[in-house]
Amino acid sequence: MTAGREILEKLWKPGCDFFGVKVALLGGAMTWVSNHKLVSAISNAGGFGVIACGSMTPDLLRSEIRATQKLTSKPFGVNLITMHPNLEELIDVCGEMKIGHVVLAGGLPGSPFITRLKDYGCKVIGFAPALIIAKKLQKMGIDALIIEGSEAGGHIGPVSTSVLAQEILPQVKDLPVFVAGGIGRGEAIVTYLKMGAAGCQLGTRFVCATESPAHPNFKKSFIKAQARDAVTSLQLDPRFPVIPVRALANAATDKFMKVQGEVIARYDSGEIPLKEAQLMIEHFWAGSLRKAVIDGDIENGSLMAGQSVGMVTTEQTTQEIIDELLGQAVDFLDQSLARQHLLA
Repeated sequence: MTAGREILEKLWKPGCDFFGVKVALLGGAMTWVSNHKLVSAISNAGGFGVIACGSMTPDLLRSEIRATQKLTSKPFGVNLITMHPNLEELIDVCGEMKIGHVVLAGGLPGSPFITRLKDYGCKVIGFAPALIIAKKLQKMGIDALIIEGSEAGGHIGPVSTSVLAQEILPQVKDLPVFVAGGIGRGEAIVTYLKMGAAGCQLGTRFVCATESPAHPNFKKSFIKAQARDAVTSLQLDPRFPVIPVRALANAATDKFMKVQGEVIARYDSGEIPLKEAQLMIEHFWAGSLRKAVIDGDIENGSLMAGQSVGMVTTEQTTQEIIDELLGQAVDFLDQSLARQHLLA
C-alpha cells in the first residue's frame, strides 16, 4: 500500500464508517437510472449505491429493494422525495425492508419524517444548499448532509460546489458531510476530503456504467457531450416559477421555452387560471426523462446531466469507474507527497 493510499483511507474513514463501506463514494440517485442493477453494482464495487425512488409507489419500491438485495449483500440506501404524497408509506417500506440509510431530497424534510425513519433505526441524510439549512437540519436530528452544487445534473440550486464547500465544511464538524456536483475525477475527491468532507457523491459519472439501464442512445449522448453542453433550464416569468434543471441541450430544451411562452399567453388572455397554468409548466417534463433514458428518444426527452459529463468518455463497468477514481486519488496524493519532499 502506498503512502497516498494510506492517506486516502484516513481522509474518508468517517464516510466509510458511516455507510459501512470500503469506498466513501455515493451513487447519486438518478430517476430511471439508479435501479437495482446499478445500485448493487456500486455497492459491490465498494461504494454506496442509492435507489432513486422518485415517483414509485410503495409496492414498486419494495420490489426494487428486494431486487437489489438479491444482487448484493453490501450496504445500500434509498432516496425519497419529500414531496411524494405517500412519503410516510415509503418510509414504512424502508423500515420494513431494513434499509440502513435513507436520503431525503426535494426540499426541507419535516421533523416527523426524520423521527419516523430514526425510530426504524435508519440513518437519515439530507441536502443542504446553504449553511443556514445545514444548521437547521442538524437541529432537526439529521445524521449526515450532502452539499450539492449547481454543476450537478437534474434539479439544482444556484450556488457552485466549490463555494458551498468553502461555506459549509469549515462550519459543520459534528456530522459527516458529503460533497456533490461536478465531480468526475479522483483529484477533486481528494480536494474536498482535505477540506473536511467525509466523502463524495457522483451521479453523471455512473450513467455510462455497463450496469446502468440507460438506453444506448442516452449513453452515446453523454460520451459525445462536453461540459458546456449541460445547460440549465430558464424561467420566462416570475409568476411561473421553474426549478432549474441541468440537462444536455436538445430539441426538448428549446420546446420547454416555447411551451412556457404559450402557457403564459393563455393565462394573460384569461383562457386558463393561474394555478392551472403553473401546473402545465411544472408538468412539462413529466415522462420526458423516461422517454430519453428508457426509450432512447434523445431529441424529445430530457437528457439530465451534470457538467462533469465532459469527463465521461466511454462505457465502463462500475468497478472500473471506481477503480479509476481511486487510482487518480492515490496518484494525486503520492505526487503531492513527492513534491513536498523535493521542497523540503
